Amino acid sequence: MASVVKSIEVNVPIQTAYNQWTQFEEFPHFMEGVKEVRQLDDARLHWKVDLAGKDEEWDAEITAQVPDKRIAWRSISGAQNAGTVTFHPISENTTEVHLLMEYDPKGFVESVGDALGVVSSRVEGDLTRFKDFIEARGEETGAWRGSIQSGEVL
Repeated sequence: MASVVKSIEVNVPIQTAYNQWTQFEEFPHFMEGVKEVRQLDDARLHWKVDLAGKDEEWDAEITAQVPDKRIAWRSISGAQNAGTVTFHPISENTTEVHLLMEYDPKGFVESVGDALGVVSSRVEGDLTRFKDFIEARGEETGAWRGSIQSGEVL
């Protein structure tokens, strides 16, 4: 599996950044190529994306979620991917969002794109758009403050 690690500072409190990230159905507003994320239940999501000009779909499960700290996921069907996003307070009104994503580039086009840093650039752009989105709003569009451990909602 290939991986990408990126971080960004957002000028909102940690709770605001975290709460917004729990609003998965809002991801198409700031993630390039994401057409739809549908929340199936508290721990499962269905993704529809444009990957290298090809429509892809997969289901993912949230394997761990700790409010204001981290969200971890893995795909359970379709395109193989997994990752963790963590939230770190810099100050009362500034938060570092740190993203680690692992993925399996399939085929020639995705492998070449990966070698050229396309995924890394896309993730960096997504984080920048997240920053712009949440800072412009100044508040989250919603929140889910539950916890998940080993895929089980607590």
